[in-house]
Amino acid sequence: MCATRISAMGGREPQGAQSLPLVVDLDGTLVLSDMLHESVLALARRNPLGVPGIPFLLLRGRAGLKRALAKDFDPRPKLLPYNEPFLAWLREQRAAGRRLVLCTASDERLATAIASHLGLFNEVLASDGETNLGGAAKARDLCGRYGERGFDYAGNARADLPVWACARVAVVVNAPQSLAKATSGLCPVERHFPAQKPGLGVYLRMLRVYQWLKNLLLVVPLAAAHRLSQADSWPPLILGILSFCLCASAVYLANDLLDLESDRRHPRKRLRAITSGRVTILRAVGIAPVLLAGGVGLGLFVGPGFLLWLSCYFLLTCAYSLFLKRMVLVDCLTLALLYTLRIVAGGAATGVVLTFWLLAFSMFLFLSLAFVKRYAELDAQPPEADAAVHGRGYYKDDARLVQTLGIASGYASVLVLALYLNTAAVTRLYRTPEVVWAVVPVLLFWISWMWFKANRGEMHDDPLVFAVKDKPSLLAGLLFAAALAAGALVRL
Repeated sequence: MCATRISAMGGREPQGAQSLPLVVDLDGTLVLSDMLHESVLALARRNPLGVPGIPFLLLRGRAGLKRALAKDFDPRPKLLPYNEPFLAWLREQRAAGRRLVLCTASDERLATAIASHLGLFNEVLASDGETNLGGAAKARDLCGRYGERGFDYAGNARADLPVWACARVAVVVNAPQSLAKATSGLCPVERHFPAQKPGLGVYLRMLRVYQWLKNLLLVVPLAAAHRLSQADSWPPLILGILSFCLCASAVYLANDLLDLESDRRHPRKRLRAITSGRVTILRAVGIAPVLLAGGVGLGLFVGPGFLLWLSCYFLLTCAYSLFLKRMVLVDCLTLALLYTLRIVAGGAATGVVLTFWLLAFSMFLFLSLAFVKRYAELDAQPPEADAAVHGRGYYKDDARLVQTLGIASGYASVLVLALYLNTAAVTRLYRTPEVVWAVVPVLLFWISWMWFKANRGEMHDDPLVFAVKDKPSLLAGLLFAAALAAGALVRL
């Protein structure tokens, strides 16, 4: 049984319906994603230890695998990235009296849920756990139901060529011109909805290249030790920064894949490359290990101590993506620790021994920024959203408490800095320690300013990304650096 007939979703067929049905593929055609890939990601979110068992499920055949994965997977049809131009055309066809059939190799449970949500299709044909309804099997099934040339077909891949060979006309969707040309040799192409190829900018944003600025934190130990002029420290430091950049991008991709459902609920994150379907899940899965391998390869040239901290960073980010981000407070502490690990790795790359003061200051400061990030996410939740924030351990009403904790943590970092400025180490490092005290009011202003912007709903999801674009923040950074430089170089 390869078909599930839906009677409630489309209601009665309108009078004067065209005699030939329009058969529509699901994965990559109607939806800019693949439901098999979506179900694997859902398993990884729900039960990461179950992912290694997928090859054993494949012993049941592709249809059996899809049935097993679909069993506990809710596709959330409302959140899926639909091919909007094609969907609008389908609605026009339906309004004109066209009979629409959803025919897919995805499991019938998922196909039925999506068809019910859209309310466009008169019938659903899908894999049933025994027969994988794709390629030649789909062509045979459709010919058996409607006869050769007895239907029109909309698809997106070369696997659909056997179906187009039996169809009256073709609608080529989300595919390059080369596929439309190959299809035209089998049957006339009625419409072509070209694929929107993601440009370089899409990939750069997907890899969070703008987030690479965070990895400049590896320079902090060298700067704090006043050893920026030490030429032999820069080659391993630069390699270390590049290593962290590649590993961080790999982790960002993994986090986007695991956070897919939560991001689709977010007003801004739903526009990301993977979430919106502009970059496929399979392509993202292929890019991530290449980036990770490149990062580890560069780390090998830096040294074993650096590679140890890079491994700690990677493992902690994986733990964060899998479960720590759903734990209240632990998520923000983890983010603060990830920032601080960059500084520790910078010390390992350059041979600089870190002080208690630098580590304490870093943890408090970055904890405040982590709370800023979480507060901005909570504050951005729409009024109609559930009280519990999806994918997080917070409620919308926790925003004020998160704000209080973040401000307290930020001011604690200022206190640590002020106490450090009264130690003998400052006298040794700076010619005029009194000038360095100017950094205290500057940091007080900046932390207060960041929380003012967050409270007004003007904060980017990531505070460091916001800071490099915000003029008062840039001015505060310039004054902070100027005070340190003047204290080190000028004697009053």
